[in-house]
Amino acid sequence: MDYPMNRSVNNPPPGKSEPTAPRQSFAEQLGGFLRRNLYWFLIAGFVLLLLQDIFGTHGVLAMRRSQAEARKIQQEINQLDAENKKLQNHVKDLKTDPSTMECIAREDFGLARPGELIFKTQPRPTDPAHPAPQQPCSTQ
Repeated sequence: MDYPMNRSVNNPPPGKSEPTAPRQSFAEQLGGFLRRNLYWFLIAGFVLLLLQDIFGTHGVLAMRRSQAEARKIQQEINQLDAENKKLQNHVKDLKTDPSTMECIAREDFGLARPGELIFKTQPRPTDPAHPAPQQPCSTQ
C-alpha cells in the first residue's frame, strides 16, 4: 500500500480506527474491577467467615464437642470423688471402729476370740437371678 507523503506521523493509516478512550494502566483496571464487584467480594468474604465460624477449629461444632467432653470428664470426676469419699470413710473405720477391725480379722485372717471355734463351710451355689446378700463387713 502506498501512503501519501503529506501525512503526519501521528495519524493512523487509512482503514484503522482511532481508539475512543485512552488506555488505562493495570492498577486503574484492577481498581475499576474491584469497585464494580465489591458487593460480591463482600458476600464471598462473609460466607467464608461464616463457614470458618461453624466448621473451623474454634467454631461452633468444635465448641460443642469440647463441651460434651467436659461434661463427660466432670461426670468421671464426680464418680471418682464419690469413690474417694467412700474409701476415706472405710480407712477411717479401719483406724477407729473396733467392730470393723474385728470383722476383717475374723473374715480375712480367720481369727477368733478365745474359746470360739471356727467352722468353715462351702457356700451353696446361688441362682444368678437372686444374688447372695453381702456380708455386713466386706472389704473393698
